[in-house]
Amino acid sequence: MLATASRPSPVDVGWVVLATTCLAAMIAWPSWETIPFHVIWISLTLLYGFRVWSPATTGVVLAAVIAGTGASILADAFDGLQLWGELFEVPLMSAMFLAMVWHARRRASMHETVEELARERAGLLEQQERLVQNVSHELRTPVTIARGHLELLARRMGTQQREIDVVFEELTRMERLVDRILLLSRAERGDWIDRGPVPLVTLTEDVLMRWADVAPRAWRLGPVVDVVLEADETWLRAALDALLENAAQHTEPYELIELAARGEHDAVVVSVTDGGPGIDPALHERIFERFARADASRTRREGGVGLGLSIVAAIARAHGGRCAARNAPGGGAVFELWLPLTNASQADEASEPGPPFAGDVAPVAVP
Repeated sequence: MLATASRPSPVDVGWVVLATTCLAAMIAWPSWETIPFHVIWISLTLLYGFRVWSPATTGVVLAAVIAGTGASILADAFDGLQLWGELFEVPLMSAMFLAMVWHARRRASMHETVEELARERAGLLEQQERLVQNVSHELRTPVTIARGHLELLARRMGTQQREIDVVFEELTRMERLVDRILLLSRAERGDWIDRGPVPLVTLTEDVLMRWADVAPRAWRLGPVVDVVLEADETWLRAALDALLENAAQHTEPYELIELAARGEHDAVVVSVTDGGPGIDPALHERIFERFARADASRTRREGGVGLGLSIVAAIARAHGGRCAARNAPGGGAVFELWLPLTNASQADEASEPGPPFAGDVAPVAVP
């Protein structure tokens, strides 16, 4: 159904008063009736551009205007006060009004179609989200049961077998996949964002120190702007973890990975630079899509499931920001997380870059 006017509005009532007054003026002053005649028709056409009536109402109004204005001109023509050719004004103005009717109803129909498609899309997205959440939750139970029985079997056997290790690795990978699907599903909903003050220097130092104990890389904290972001700290940590994990997956032991942040006009750009093989140009456009992986065999071997960067992109969008990726001039890749900064003057100063560190692993020399 078209979104038509269902009941008279003050504008409709005002036009009826105006049209009645103009019709009375046509009858009272026949020599000047051309002016009120055109006022009636032009105002009717303009009104319909904003108020799309139902076909029945439109037909009644059009018939009344044709009858009233036509009868007045016809009577004056019989009395010799108007030329008979003035009667042709009535069908011409009717044609102009009907053209407006066609365009207005076409516009209303298109608007309703767009709204219907938007409702259907919102419903599909809601169904998809429920499906993802339900499937993810349902997968947790069999994985947990399988892990429990496998641990019991390993204890009974006394010695750890390679086959059991492989099964444990696959179960761990499946658990991570389920967790990340749930995380991505939540990250794509902006209402999960709980904003608060987040000191960027403290956050980056904490995240990098934690990763230094996880992977043997030459971790380095580069220049970081000393700002306090209005963001969700939990989600920002998840985004930085995903970026650093991606860098660790595509670098060899003792290769450099640098975490830094700079001010860029009204935004803060958090970057992760690695010394890996870089980004395949064929995959550059879809690097942040779900399940997009630069090297499927290598990523699977190292436990990746191709969701990390899509989670980063979803978190960035939820904060009103964006993501970017490029190959570094000297080799390797640079991944950037752009976050809006409310007070851009805070981004004038940056901390000095620190030396490479890697926890218990000796850092490599950095040129």
